[in-house]
Amino acid sequence: MSGAASVRWSDLRARALSAVVMLTLGAVEIWLGGWPFAVLVLIVTGLMVWELARMTDAEGALPAVGLGVLAGLALLAVHLMSGVWGLALLLLPAGMGAAWPRRDRAVFAAYALLIMATGYGLITLRDSFGITIILWLVLVVVISDVMGYFAGRILGGPKFWPKVSPKKTWSGTVAGWIGAALVGLAFVVAGQGEAGLIWLSPLVAFAGQLGDIAESAIKRRAGVKDSSNLIPGHGGVLDRFDALAAAVVLVVILAHVTVLPFGGL
Repeated sequence: MSGAASVRWSDLRARALSAVVMLTLGAVEIWLGGWPFAVLVLIVTGLMVWELARMTDAEGALPAVGLGVLAGLALLAVHLMSGVWGLALLLLPAGMGAAWPRRDRAVFAAYALLIMATGYGLITLRDSFGITIILWLVLVVVISDVMGYFAGRILGGPKFWPKVSPKKTWSGTVAGWIGAALVGLAFVVAGQGEAGLIWLSPLVAFAGQLGDIAESAIKRRAGVKDSSNLIPGHGGVLDRFDALAAAVVLVVILAHVTVLPFGGL
């Protein structure tokens, strides 16, 4: 085996092993719910804020670590408290990070708030609606991403937003919507959702695609390929959860303004 082939195989093996670990851990925690799931979300939220702080602050790692810890503790406090004052703590990491000298303060504040809202949303949705809605969210994001990737590679065509994400195509974007609609249809057929889930799924997938593009824009401005190297073969935590973050926030907003189309919920 040549040196290049050996490196590619090593990268593929690391990527596959990391994927197995993430899928297994995620599946167990989603199934358990409650505090085990909440603790995982707290850790992931803290890591995402840490990565974001590093990408928007070239001065050093210490402030980034502090913001990551603050994010996890703030989300824990929100989980333990109730009411408006509890939710106000979601603003704390964004405000503290923006107050620290850094480039793109507004970008950091906005994306940090998105991350905090994602953590809050995941815990709230799992506690309020059960396992079904979390599985649906994950499958919509994953299937739309996979179908979008292969359609874009095979069909090619016009770019979706070339200045920000030059690899994304309209064919891949639309294929992702179709894949999401099929996920919604599968849940309806299985008796886990109502017909509205079929059109809601592509909307959620589109939110996820925009979340992915937003993170790509931040990485481009920071001049980095990955948000970190925490996950072997995959890059950083943000690289894996950027699409899910935007999708979760959209669903949380919809849950507060309308009735979600899930059977029996």
